[in-house]
Amino acid sequence: MTRDPLLTRDPVLTRPPVRTRAVHLGPRSVLALALVSAVGVAAFGWPFLAPPTSQVGAHAQDAPWLFAGLLVLLVAVVAAALAESGLGPKAVAMLGVLAATGAALRPIGAGTAGIEPMFFLMVLSGRVLGPGFGFVLGNVTMFASALLTGGVGPWMPFQMLAMGWFTMGAGLLPVPARAPARTEVRLLAAYGFFAAFAYGTAMNMAGWPFLGALASDIAFDPHAGVPANLARFLAYCLATSLGWDLGRAVVTVVLTLTLGPALLRALRRATRRAAFEAQVTFEAPER
Repeated sequence: MTRDPLLTRDPVLTRPPVRTRAVHLGPRSVLALALVSAVGVAAFGWPFLAPPTSQVGAHAQDAPWLFAGLLVLLVAVVAAALAESGLGPKAVAMLGVLAATGAALRPIGAGTAGIEPMFFLMVLSGRVLGPGFGFVLGNVTMFASALLTGGVGPWMPFQMLAMGWFTMGAGLLPVPARAPARTEVRLLAAYGFFAAFAYGTAMNMAGWPFLGALASDIAFDPHAGVPANLARFLAYCLATSLGWDLGRAVVTVVLTLTLGPALLRALRRATRRAAFEAQVTFEAPER
C-alpha cells in the first residue's frame, strides 16, 4: 500500500506561511518619516515651550501652515518609498482605494460613544502595507474623511498626523514572519486597543492647552510646572474623553478579531496583484 504524498508530513509544507512586509523602509523613507514626525511632535507640544506671556490662543493661525508643510512632507515620504521599492502607479491606486474605504467607514456611528470602524481598517492596512505607506494612508484617509463629513478645521492636520502615527505603528509591530495567523491577529487587536487611547490622548493634547478659563481646574496653566500640568492633563482626559477612547478601543478589538483574518488575506492578495512585492525574474540559461 502506497502512502498518499499529500499526507506526508514534510516539515517544509507544514510550516506556517511566511508573511513578508509589502513595503520596506529604506534610508530615505526613514529620513522622511523622521522629519515629518519631528514636525508633528513640535506641532503638538510647542505650546508647552511657549513663554507664559505668549498670546497663543488657538491653532487657527498655525494650522494652515502646518497643513501646508504636512502635504509637502507626505509627498516626500511617498516619493522616497516609491524610489526605494520600485513601486508603480498600482501602489498609489491601492492607497487611494483603502483611503476611500476608510473615509466611508468613518461616518458610521458618527463617532457616537467611540464607534469608529475606520480604525480597525487602518490597523490591518498598516500591517500589510508597512510603516511608510501606512503613515501616508492614515493621513490621506483622515483628510478624505474630513472632506466627506465636513470636519475641516484647525484640528484637521493634527488628526492627520495622529492617524498617520496610528497606522504606521501597526506596520512596525515585531511579529515573527512565521508566527501563526492567530498570533498576528491577536497582537494587532492588542495594538489597536492601546493605540486607540494613544490617538485620543494625542488629540486631547492638541486642544487642551487652549481651554483657558473654560475649565480652570483642568486647563493648561502656562505659569505652572510640568508635573502640575501633567496632573491637569490627566484629569482632563479622564473627564472628557475616557468613554470615547474606550469605545473606540473596544470596537477596534472586536472588528480586528472577527474580520481581521479574512481581511488580512484579502489585503495581502491585493498587494501581490498590485506588484507590491518584488517581481520574480528568470535568467536565460547559459549556453
